[in-house]
Amino acid sequence: MEQQNLTVLKEFILMGITDHPELQAPFFVVFLIIYVVSVVGNLGMIILTKVDSRLQTPMYFFLTHLAFTDLSYSTAVGPKMLVNFLVDQHTISYNWCATQLTFFNTFMTSELFLLSAMAYDRYVAICNPLLYTVIMSQRLCQLLVAISYLYSVFLSLMFTIKIFILSFCGYNVIRHFYCDILPLITLLCSDTHEIKLLILIFAAFNFVSSLLIVLGSYTLILAAILRMHSAEGRHKAFSTCGSHLTVVAVFYGTIFFMYMQPKSKVSLDTDKMASILHFGDTHAESHDLQFEEQRGEKCPN
Repeated sequence: MEQQNLTVLKEFILMGITDHPELQAPFFVVFLIIYVVSVVGNLGMIILTKVDSRLQTPMYFFLTHLAFTDLSYSTAVGPKMLVNFLVDQHTISYNWCATQLTFFNTFMTSELFLLSAMAYDRYVAICNPLLYTVIMSQRLCQLLVAISYLYSVFLSLMFTIKIFILSFCGYNVIRHFYCDILPLITLLCSDTHEIKLLILIFAAFNFVSSLLIVLGSYTLILAAILRMHSAEGRHKAFSTCGSHLTVVAVFYGTIFFMYMQPKSKVSLDTDKMASILHFGDTHAESHDLQFEEQRGEKCPN
């Protein structure tokens, strides 16, 4: 019976954001604008950091990869979502669903650890400016990014393979506007105890470890700022970290609602709303171009 289900199931049906036909066109326009702004903004950031020699610093190296991950997971979801606003059948093929799941989870996980690396970079820049170029060497920056990508690819492929080697029941309607892990698991006929346990373990590890790095870095930054004698220096340091903290708060808040709460029909709808919020996040990190001004600030002894 399992083998029959595996061979018959060729596609999934995405419920989408809304089941009200009159809202499809307005939503298409809104999300098209959001997606275009995201693409233009992130591509602009990537190009700018590549062509401007003044931005060849560790901070902008991480910022470039942050823009790349944002562009990548938005593109994994956005075009298909926009097409579904214009067609009656919101279907996605079996193979494309697996591909979408892989790419989306890869770049979502990468962004977690890139935000952590950026928080550590700011800690070093503000609190150890004299040793900044020594500590944040090009090799270390490349290593941090490479580890983030390799770990994310490994984790995403592991979850995708484990899900898609199991058997799906005849019901193939996904309660989401893209293929995500938790909605797909609800469609499985096989025993899901192992995959749920793995998701819980790795989600908790990723969330807690990256968040601890961010909180630890900014705790030390805050302590250093409060010891600064210059009011202008404190104001500059606070304004420098503000946009990054905003992005961190939105990102981690979205992750919490999407993956760290008990699952139910109601919580799946909450996941959808959280995902919409995250899709609209075009990263206010572009305002951090002013961060170079902070390089000269030294923490008081």
